[in-house]
Amino acid sequence: MRSRPYWPTLRRNLPSEIPEIVVQVVDLKATGSAGNRFMFTANDGKMKLRGILPSNMSSEVMSGNIQNLGLIRILDYTLNDIPNKPEKYLIVTKCEVVSPPLEMEVKSEAPGIVLKPKQEMVAKSAAQIVHEQRQNMAPAARMSMTRRVFPLVSLNPYQGSWTIKVRVTSKGTMRTYKNARGEGCVFNVELTDEDGTQIQATMFNEAAKKFFDRFQLGKVYYISKGTLKLANKQFKTVKNDYEMTLNENSEVEEASNEETFVPETKFSFVPIDQLGPYVNEKELVDVIGVVQSVSPTMSIRRKINNDTFPKRDITIADETKKTVVVSLWNELATGVGQELLDIADQNPIVAIKSLKVGDFQGVSLSALSKSVVLVNPDLPEAKKLRSWYDSEGKESSLASVSSGMSPSSKSGSRSMYSDRVLLSHITKNPSLGDDKPVFFSIRGYISSIKPDQTMWYRACKTCNKKVTEALGAGYWCEGCQKNDEECSLRYIMVVRVSDASSEALVSLFNDDAEKIVGCSADELDKLKSQNEYNNEKRQRITVRAVAPVDFAAESRFLLEEISKMRVSK
Repeated sequence: MRSRPYWPTLRRNLPSEIPEIVVQVVDLKATGSAGNRFMFTANDGKMKLRGILPSNMSSEVMSGNIQNLGLIRILDYTLNDIPNKPEKYLIVTKCEVVSPPLEMEVKSEAPGIVLKPKQEMVAKSAAQIVHEQRQNMAPAARMSMTRRVFPLVSLNPYQGSWTIKVRVTSKGTMRTYKNARGEGCVFNVELTDEDGTQIQATMFNEAAKKFFDRFQLGKVYYISKGTLKLANKQFKTVKNDYEMTLNENSEVEEASNEETFVPETKFSFVPIDQLGPYVNEKELVDVIGVVQSVSPTMSIRRKINNDTFPKRDITIADETKKTVVVSLWNELATGVGQELLDIADQNPIVAIKSLKVGDFQGVSLSALSKSVVLVNPDLPEAKKLRSWYDSEGKESSLASVSSGMSPSSKSGSRSMYSDRVLLSHITKNPSLGDDKPVFFSIRGYISSIKPDQTMWYRACKTCNKKVTEALGAGYWCEGCQKNDEECSLRYIMVVRVSDASSEALVSLFNDDAEKIVGCSADELDKLKSQNEYNNEKRQRITVRAVAPVDFAAESRFLLEEISKMRVSK
């Protein structure tokens, strides 16, 4: 057969106005219980579509007329919806062969394709074709010819043998553990198939040692002889009801030259200004931002065993004009962290998957062993963010997402979304706070300010402690051991706070009281402080911080709470 340049395109048949579609058959494989149907990916060089050759066309495949990487002209077809997915299946009901297999997959950037047939188009039995192809294939490719590949969504604990084709989209570090049964090691990977379905796979001890080096982030593998069980909701990191366990007898083979068929790491980005509701929650988040600063590597010492490990902080911003600090640890700190430090002056874009949201300094992000960091990724969100930053973002005034968060003496800062409860949770438990302080946050309104209280006290201007009138003139501070001519007035007041569930009297101190009253204590009259009424001891609740209500964030928080209530019914 003479080679000639060819480029598969969509053309119209003028007399009948029916388009002539020429596509390349890619990833051809048998499906169905009898193996008499074939699935493939139709590739026209610009787009791809999942396709099916029904049972009445199986003879064309078994005879060798239609082969993987070959070209076919589609003469008749239908389109069927895929349940719960926006894609459609192309069901080919009539076609003719244009070319035997090409040397490679058709790519849109190529100027043209020269047909170089791998073999003459002669009729061969299925046994001959399978035998010849297996002789020239790697083990992983032979596995795909002899076993049906299952989508992850179809797996369950009661199935027998199965084979999956997946990409490693997250790889954890090797961890050691010690329990009543002894010591061991374990590590996890997150796997994604071509439909975008994910599952977490765990390996212990000998299996962990066997597969730790074999699994490489971003590569595609065929996996079989694993087991499935219901996922532990406390520890699961992907949206799947099941989790996979691989043992030393499981089979893992790299699927060479098939990376394009399985999607890269998928992100579900959370804007920086919407991180509040995730503070101290189990759910991990993905973020994307422009790097504003990168710290040098710090050495952190672990209190338990005195070991040290590296840490690096990066500050990122996004289109919400908010910034947040992301802490990178261990290899991420020394590897990609150093890369970011080297190009920090270029303000690179970073996309980070699987971050824990903490309340240090209000809201902060921390990478885990399974986190994935991509620098200047080829993503639509990254291009949009770069355009915003170059056009207006770098000249904008950026503020930390922690602005307006409440201070805490020991744990850095606490978010207004940390430990959110209803007031009734506190008022119905009078013993709360007896043994140790209990920290919580509420959303409510001030229904009244006690009129019969002293709302302020005379304070030392140096240490803010209470002063007394000195003999003669001035004010005496016991803490500073000195007499001063003047003192300052500082709030200490009790207000009634209400929400939808209950109401309670709470104590406010100077800085937070000023935010509510709107003026300093020097401008108000004296009122008597009262903590008891009719000799009855009252529960004392103290306000630690006050912040204006972010109505957008509050609405998102309430919608999330409503969703949780619907699920629990």
